Amino acid sequence: MSDATLVELFSSIQGEGPYVGRRQLFLRFHGCNLECSYCDTVQPSPPTRCRVETAPGSALFRELPNPLSLATVAGIFTDWDDRFPGLHHSISITGGEPLLHPELLARWLPLLREIRPIYLESNGTLPGPLGAVIDHLDFVSMDIKLPSATGLPPFWETHRKFLEVAVGKDLFVKVVVAPESSLEEIDLLCGIIHDVDSCIPLILQPVTRSGRPAVSAQQLLRFQERGSRLLADVRVIPQTHVFLDLL
Repeated sequence: MSDATLVELFSSIQGEGPYVGRRQLFLRFHGCNLECSYCDTVQPSPPTRCRVETAPGSALFRELPNPLSLATVAGIFTDWDDRFPGLHHSISITGGEPLLHPELLARWLPLLREIRPIYLESNGTLPGPLGAVIDHLDFVSMDIKLPSATGLPPFWETHRKFLEVAVGKDLFVKVVVAPESSLEEIDLLCGIIHDVDSCIPLILQPVTRSGRPAVSAQQLLRFQERGSRLLADVRVIPQTHVFLDLL
């Protein structure tokens, strides 16, 4: 299949990680292989229509019937990039979990990459599919899932394998921490990153509840101090797009 069931296409700022504040073109896929307790993009069933912003940053949308073709998506993004040259840093491939569609991505990304560099946002649990598309990526935003925050079993070894595939790219790790998260979990995740490359940036992202970070400043500082024992770059960055009321 050359067409994709998509949730939305829009232009906004990146709200998480070291590229926070950079403007991006967002392509959101439907579906995820995980059900994290804090997820803010739950999509219970494949959408019959895709929301498409009428103009970059307008927050006004039209709907197109799913599935969408690569030609349609590339045409929209090319038009936006032509109308606002230099505005967008990259194309964010997000979800859900976009690596559920590796064969489609392998066909789509070379053309989309001619418009803007490709920035993949992934939950870090599908190293095999990542390997199938890694040559078409420029940036990899990888999650490491803490059981205390997600309510799911740990994925330590799977995350390690994902990191080993992604390490040649512009890569960073983002971990959502909750009040229930422990220093022992921080030690485990930092040990995994350290074993692959201690210079990979780690972003500690406090879980957002009721529109505010739910982790105390003191706990975040302790997590940062603990992580900095093994890693060269440990930062605390909340979800800024939530504060700004942006997509």
